[in-house]
Amino acid sequence: IYCRMMLEALGVRPGQRICDMGCGNGFYTLQLARLVGPRGLVYAVDIQPEMLQMLVRNAAAARLTNIRAVLGTPIDPRLPKGEIDLMLCVDVYHEFSHPEAMLAKIRESLSPEGRLVLVEFRGEDPAVPIKPLHKMTKAQVRAELEPAGFAIVREFDRLPWQHLLFLAARDQAARDASSALP
Repeated sequence: IYCRMMLEALGVRPGQRICDMGCGNGFYTLQLARLVGPRGLVYAVDIQPEMLQMLVRNAAAARLTNIRAVLGTPIDPRLPKGEIDLMLCVDVYHEFSHPEAMLAKIRESLSPEGRLVLVEFRGEDPAVPIKPLHKMTKAQVRAELEPAGFAIVREFDRLPWQHLLFLAARDQAARDASSALP
């Protein structure tokens, strides 16, 4: 139920170009590929070739042809510039070994209206049964992503254990805010 709630909160539309960063075996990739439909595209990025091989097998079994497996590096997801409408990082951002370099590449890959979406276990909540090393607070997200040129533009707080934070490149966030003024 919470997976479905998270996917619905993303607001994925047919035809979009999405990246599942740190896709693993492709659990979310397959669902995102169905949501964007045959005119959309999902880039599935991981730094582990074995995970991408598993994803490719799972996508073939599901007869999904709108997925591109991409072997990224710890400093570069190897995505096209300016094309990604939604960059989904589910419990992945805190694992980046070189966050500054990755965030710079992510910014380059986002389309003008693109969003970076972080799903991270709530560091503020001691009841979340995850090691603190694998949690993030909203303050941590702001402290790390604002200097990299991102701003939180939307928050979804209905998941029981995780933050769902939508970020835009700061210049895009400023344009969004000014267009919302009366």
